[in-house]
Amino acid sequence: MGEQQHVKFPQEVIDEYAALGVDLPALFSAGHLGTRMGVQIVEASADRVVGTMPVEGNTQPYGLLHGGASAVLAETLGSVGSMLHAGSSKIAVGVDLNCTHHRGVRSGLVTGVASPLHRGRTTATYEIVISDEAGRRVCTARLTCLLRDVNPSDEARLRAAG
Repeated sequence: MGEQQHVKFPQEVIDEYAALGVDLPALFSAGHLGTRMGVQIVEASADRVVGTMPVEGNTQPYGLLHGGASAVLAETLGSVGSMLHAGSSKIAVGVDLNCTHHRGVRSGLVTGVASPLHRGRTTATYEIVISDEAGRRVCTARLTCLLRDVNPSDEARLRAAG
């Protein structure tokens, strides 16, 4: 999975996952798709997740940032926040993603910031604001994840990922 050497996690969360034999930065990386798209998670907690993605390589035929690329960044950041909220006994599964695209971007880096709107026992909803390098809002997204209990096959996948 993608290298996430610069991710800042709360120490108590790192300790919780380390006790299970899971490498937290590897587990909460952008995954294979995010890695191909250049997504980098730079800060992660249940209260705020920040990540970046280059525009280059993620454009549609008109040369603008592809809306699907914004959706990948948004779902990645919201899912990380949801998983950190849920803790190691749950898995976050995205059930609804909604994206509104405000302006086109042709170059540079976009930054997404995920903030919780709702953090419950069975669902978590995050708002993700994606901005260009000038700080202008490019996309606003909302992701809701179902938080379900980890089962034995999930545990094996978690250990393999981390």
